[in-house]
Amino acid sequence: MQDEIKRARLLIGTKEKTLSEPLRNNQTRQAALLSLSSVHPDTNNVIPVLFRPPAFAPMALPWVIVSSLQHQAKSAFFFQFVFHSYTTAFTLLNGNGTPKAEGYSLQQKQIFYGLGAISYAACVGALPLIFMNRYTLKSPLAQLIVKKILPAPLLGLTSAFTAAVVRSPEFEHGIEVMDRNGKVVGVSRNAGEKAVRETALSRAVLFGTTFLLPEVLVHFVQRAKLVKNPRALAAVRMFLITSVLAGMVPVSLSMFSQCGEIKRADLEPEILSSTEEPELFYNRGI
Repeated sequence: MQDEIKRARLLIGTKEKTLSEPLRNNQTRQAALLSLSSVHPDTNNVIPVLFRPPAFAPMALPWVIVSSLQHQAKSAFFFQFVFHSYTTAFTLLNGNGTPKAEGYSLQQKQIFYGLGAISYAACVGALPLIFMNRYTLKSPLAQLIVKKILPAPLLGLTSAFTAAVVRSPEFEHGIEVMDRNGKVVGVSRNAGEKAVRETALSRAVLFGTTFLLPEVLVHFVQRAKLVKNPRALAAVRMFLITSVLAGMVPVSLSMFSQCGEIKRADLEPEILSSTEEPELFYNRGI
């Protein structure tokens, strides 16, 4: 697979295509798509196949489904820990590659931050069930809040939290900003903060909606008595989660362009003095 990616990048290079020239040749177009989905734009490293954008939905889907079906605190913690581990690794490998640090390994720092964020997010996700079991809350209202209402906002918030934490070095150290010709004009913390904020928001929308919308639809299915068998209802819930996640992944990934824009006035003074471009660009990551 890596040889195929190298051949694709070589083909693109020999064609000498530019951003303003359309890729009319089908072979070149396919090579460009393979390169974009497989190679990190900042480091030119090949992204592991399980953490490329096309693999995101198939890899996240099983953990989303099993997390939505858990009613015991321990199992909920375990499955959410696995879920956040995957999404955090995906975020780390597809983030901006600019941040550098001296005296320690930045990647080790990100992994350490990520493990802390994953553990915290899994605990928060299981907390309502822990609280319910601890105080034996069995009323219909408590069951509705803990099992139906809270999971969606909690998963959305914890997904945004893990994304922001693992990519925090981007607003600590800054990311490269470029002019329209691709020339790097500086490293901006403000651009890094904007990139991380947009990515975290897209994660919250993706997984919050994926948890909330199927529950709302299942509620109406139950009220209409369209499905009475518990197994059939579970199958309907799985189908709805799969459909919503498949639809929301491209929506969330396209909420903000991967090639982000930031106005010159929003940048640091040292960058303002080095360019007159009204807008600058950066790799937002995914």
